[in-house]
Amino acid sequence: MGMRSPLPVRDGVGATRLHVPLQGSWPTISAYMVERFFHLEPDRLLRRFDQGEIVARDGAPLNRDTPLGAQEFVWYYREPLVERDIPFHEEILHVDDHLVVIDKPHFLPTTPGGKYLQNSALVRLRNRLDNPELTPIHRLDRATAGILMFSARPDTRGAYQLLFENRRVEKVYEAVSALPPDWDPADPRLGGLPFPIVHRNHIEKLRGNVCVRVAPDREPNSETLVELIGADDRVLHTLLRPHSGRMHQLRVHLAALGAGILHDPFYPELLPEAPDDFTRPLQLLARELRFTDPLSGAPREFRTKRVLQDAPPAR
Repeated sequence: MGMRSPLPVRDGVGATRLHVPLQGSWPTISAYMVERFFHLEPDRLLRRFDQGEIVARDGAPLNRDTPLGAQEFVWYYREPLVERDIPFHEEILHVDDHLVVIDKPHFLPTTPGGKYLQNSALVRLRNRLDNPELTPIHRLDRATAGILMFSARPDTRGAYQLLFENRRVEKVYEAVSALPPDWDPADPRLGGLPFPIVHRNHIEKLRGNVCVRVAPDREPNSETLVELIGADDRVLHTLLRPHSGRMHQLRVHLAALGAGILHDPFYPELLPEAPDDFTRPLQLLARELRFTDPLSGAPREFRTKRVLQDAPPAR
């Protein structure tokens, strides 16, 4: 079980925990934090100590003279950001005593981080439902839309988390890619393989990199079943059933098959960072989640109401 915060959730956002070295060249915890957060104005940070806003594990406020080594962890609230508004809204599909299921829009992060605090699915829902105990059971990339599930209470959270850890949740996605140049509608293939395609490789996340790396000489740790939904003279529409849940797995697998997802700035080529273009969402959608409820034993199924804007017309 994680270390419990001594500070309550505030405006839907939990306090941040910082690990502080017990030894080092800094005389005080405040001196360490001033150096650690060098991009902040030192006087402003020190004033937060003076105002009792940085606390120990028992909730006792620390002061700017608290010596290094007195505490290994400290907690504080991140200062509110000036956030760019994300003009898309999550739709609540299901609420009960244990679960909240939403239809997440593109561009909305699952949890606070980086440039986004209030504009995250978790904080929006905590405020909307007045439930500071809400916690995501799994995650979707900020760029991906679709079904996202939250635990509503701590005492049953573990049962649902185990479903994902033990791969007992059926996940179904849709994607739209540019039509490969060698596409033959009479003999539809990707990467020279006929549908349905099972693609496997070894994906690893490298520290400090926004993209994952494929290690071709290592045992596969990711697997996706790729099925054809349809195609026209512009795009390819596929159904994806991941057997594993590695970071960026579906984006990496389709790119490896020569069908990188439309509007993906990471794969197959990392593009320069640019502001969000709300007219060009990543064409990836978490369409369905199915599982047997670990508490009731009943089958559960949730399906998105969203569609991919670049998908070919249904026939």
